[in-house]
Amino acid sequence: MISNLAFVHPEAKIGKNVVVEPFAYIAGNVTIDEGTWIGPNATIFDGARIGKNCRIFPSAVISGIPQDLKFRGEESTAELGDNTTVRECGTVNRGTAAVGRTIVGNNCLLMAYSHVGHDCAIQNNVIIGNSTALAGEVDVDDWAILSAGTMVHQFSHIGAHVMIGGGGKVRTDVPPFIKADRDPLSYLGLNTVGLTRRGFEKERIDEIHEIYRAIYQKGMNISQALDFVEKEFKASTDRDYILGFIRKSERGIIRAR
Repeated sequence: MISNLAFVHPEAKIGKNVVVEPFAYIAGNVTIDEGTWIGPNATIFDGARIGKNCRIFPSAVISGIPQDLKFRGEESTAELGDNTTVRECGTVNRGTAAVGRTIVGNNCLLMAYSHVGHDCAIQNNVIIGNSTALAGEVDVDDWAILSAGTMVHQFSHIGAHVMIGGGGKVRTDVPPFIKADRDPLSYLGLNTVGLTRRGFEKERIDEIHEIYRAIYQKGMNISQALDFVEKEFKASTDRDYILGFIRKSERGIIRAR
């Protein structure tokens, strides 16, 4: 159902059972898949690609032009996966020539006043808290939770299953599976509660914990610690993800408190 009080450009591609509430604005170069709800006063600009069963709340803005002085009007997109919710006044900017698209995955929740900057890649099942802001070209892996008021520096990478405390300032990369808080943002241990809720067995959690003890608590520098982990722990999906994440980090990783 599309309200006759909404503006929907005739070239916009609207799927089945999409609801567009009064005073919403939908531009022409837009695709909205079936079952999605567009709330009153929501704004969907050119380049938006919105998946199935999404919910876009009042005053949210999807695919606004990037807040980047290098942007020259190039064609780009902002893509939301299925079952993703953007709450009141949330903003997702579209990409620039650097990457060409901003991605928010499936089953994500972007809370009120949150901001996802240009060319970010947010994976699946991510929660971005109220008033949290991500600068351009930030990567966030599956199941990460960024609590309210978190500020993320451009080009940062946040690993899967991370829990960042409210008001955190992310200046360097945050490795997977951990809790991070304080200022400067620091390693506070494993996100044991989150991992348990997602079905990680105790033995698996214990092994990840031992890997991080080696990295953060044995007095080695990062290179020595990674070599130690690679030698002393059997190859596994978790071990190899942690090693690969840290070795690929260009900004360096957060330190222990």
